[in-house]
Amino acid sequence: MTAVLVASCLLLGVAASAETKDPLLAYGARIIGDDARTRIVIDFDREPRFSVHYIANPERIVIDLPATAFGFPGKDLAARGLFRDIRYGKMDEESARIVLTATRPAKLSLAKVQADESGKGHRLVLEAEMIDKQAFAELVKTQSWSDRTWNDRDAAAQTTSAIPAPAKTAPGDFVIAVDAGHGGIDTGAIGVDTKTEEKQVTLAFAKALADRLNKETGIKAFLTRNDDEFLSLSQRVLIARQNHAGLFISLHADTLKQKDIRGATVYTISDKASDKLAADLAERENLSDQIAGKETVAEPPEVADILLDLTRRETQAFSISLAESVLNSFKDQVGTINNPHRHAGFRVLQAPDVPSILLELGFLSNAEDEKLLLDESWRGKMADLLTDAVKRYRSGVVANGG
Repeated sequence: MTAVLVASCLLLGVAASAETKDPLLAYGARIIGDDARTRIVIDFDREPRFSVHYIANPERIVIDLPATAFGFPGKDLAARGLFRDIRYGKMDEESARIVLTATRPAKLSLAKVQADESGKGHRLVLEAEMIDKQAFAELVKTQSWSDRTWNDRDAAAQTTSAIPAPAKTAPGDFVIAVDAGHGGIDTGAIGVDTKTEEKQVTLAFAKALADRLNKETGIKAFLTRNDDEFLSLSQRVLIARQNHAGLFISLHADTLKQKDIRGATVYTISDKASDKLAADLAERENLSDQIAGKETVAEPPEVADILLDLTRRETQAFSISLAESVLNSFKDQVGTINNPHRHAGFRVLQAPDVPSILLELGFLSNAEDEKLLLDESWRGKMADLLTDAVKRYRSGVVANGG
């Protein structure tokens, strides 16, 4: 009896040992996002331990796991958004790996495991966002290859070290993102007389405005693009947020069918357009990604809570305040269209925590506006007026404890 009992215990021990060595089962996966941010979610039958590493040439994000059986269809984790190739599989009897090959340098801003709502298992949530080459190189250089589990504190640390700040900023500096609309394959509007491309007009003005703003003590402006480069709408928003911008100013010079309409217009974001002109303009501007052959997809969902909603409302109020400050500067100095403050659902103004405006400097479809848009002295005057508007806005925000 004793021998039988001992044998039974040994068998149970072997069975228990075998059970503990059973691989994890990854039974579901999904991916969503674009070329600025991409989210991957993988469902496991139980809580996985994991670690994250970065490899250069090409830029890759590597997620190491214990032994794992991948049981979901390959199409559920097909490469998209920031990633041009995604591979996963067994490394040896005790480990598995997921390799995310990026289209451009990227980092994980979030990497965590959370319990499934159904109580059946856990999910691994990975949120990637684009960064510049220098920031990625720093990640590769400073990372630790020690075998440990990545957690939310690690994610926060990586986020802090990976975000490139504008050059020569100091504590208390008011940071402004100056966004030259269009670029690269997306030329934007074309001048009625000179056939000048909108992307050239906006970049020239963006440089002039940033230079003028940077002459002010305590103000630091930077460009979302400083050459003829295509940036998706999401990338523009992310660049502003990564650099902790306190303002985002997107510059445009569109065309209209009505050639006689001229003057500047300031737009803020709204779910409902103020009028048909604003709605039509927002629809055209939001097609920028498609013009460049980029797939337009839903943004990775933000955490839905009352604090984020309050942040959006406060940001929208600040955006309106900035728009009013700009128009006050323009009064009797710069021609504007009728009802010059309008609003619509511009995707480039969607940062929940960065007050943002889209400024139509004028219309390339109008010959008189086109002349002004190409005039260097006029650009200088406009840059002065906008700088005054920003300074007045900043004073108001500081006075109200913003």
